[in-house]
Amino acid sequence: MTKRNLLLLALLLAVACVLPFIVSDYRTFQLTLVLVYATALLGLNILTGYNGQISLGHGAFYALGAYCAAILMDQAGAPYWATVPAAGAVCLVAGFLFGLPALRLEGLYLALATFALGVAMPQLLKYDHLAKWTGGVQGIVIPKPEAPFGLPLNADQWLYFFTLAVTIVMFVLAWNLLRGRIGRALVAIRDQHIAAEAMGINSAIYKSAAFGVSAMYTGVAGALSAIAIQYVAPDSFGIFVSIVFLVGIVVGGLASISGALYGALFIQFVPNIADEISKAAPWAIFGIFMIGFVYLMPTGVAGATRLLLAKRRKSP
Repeated sequence: MTKRNLLLLALLLAVACVLPFIVSDYRTFQLTLVLVYATALLGLNILTGYNGQISLGHGAFYALGAYCAAILMDQAGAPYWATVPAAGAVCLVAGFLFGLPALRLEGLYLALATFALGVAMPQLLKYDHLAKWTGGVQGIVIPKPEAPFGLPLNADQWLYFFTLAVTIVMFVLAWNLLRGRIGRALVAIRDQHIAAEAMGINSAIYKSAAFGVSAMYTGVAGALSAIAIQYVAPDSFGIFVSIVFLVGIVVGGLASISGALYGALFIQFVPNIADEISKAAPWAIFGIFMIGFVYLMPTGVAGATRLLLAKRRKSP
């Protein structure tokens, strides 16, 4: 990474640290959700952008992570910070196990299988025999954590900084993973899996591992979401969540780490803007925004940014 990029990252981090003190608590809450979505989109991008496996069911792993956190806090009295790695571990195993039978599927068939998972998850959470843990249709209400050690922060500000810290850790881990041998193997499998296997890359292991790591990221995001919103319910994790995640990585930019952040900003704020433009048909406005972004920036915001910077470097 160049010195210029390091300075830019330091500036962005400084701005991120200042924002909670200059905006309202509601805006701080929205920014917290942006960080949550960025983590989820990064996980989906590892699977779809870098490994070429299409998933329409990541809302299921998001729900699994959220419910892991909520159940641990509600039933076991676990501290909120401990539920985040626990949710990630559970989703890592679940994603890896789901990825094993999915090895036989590719393209639209894999998308259909993951779609079925996304559709089934809310119904499973409503299952009567699980209601004593999941709360059934009513869901689970969890307390909002306060700032520790007497820090002069209100609850929204503390949750923002906690989520920011987790997000930074997840992005650093992803950067190291994708810039190394594993990342090159994932891209090789995506581009030409037969050639990758001829080079000695075990595509079955890498594809299953990609599913597991992707699910882990989404599960961590789900846990952070549950802690921030203080409530989980089955109907909050419908198939639309999975579709919105897919929209986020396409708009932000496939196979791009920074694209996860751009996509998170899009899926958090554009629906609100659309609602302000038209109360009668907000999702129609959202669709127009999405079509506009895809038409004007087919490689996503991250791809368009890279092209713009490349042109500036070439210009005299």
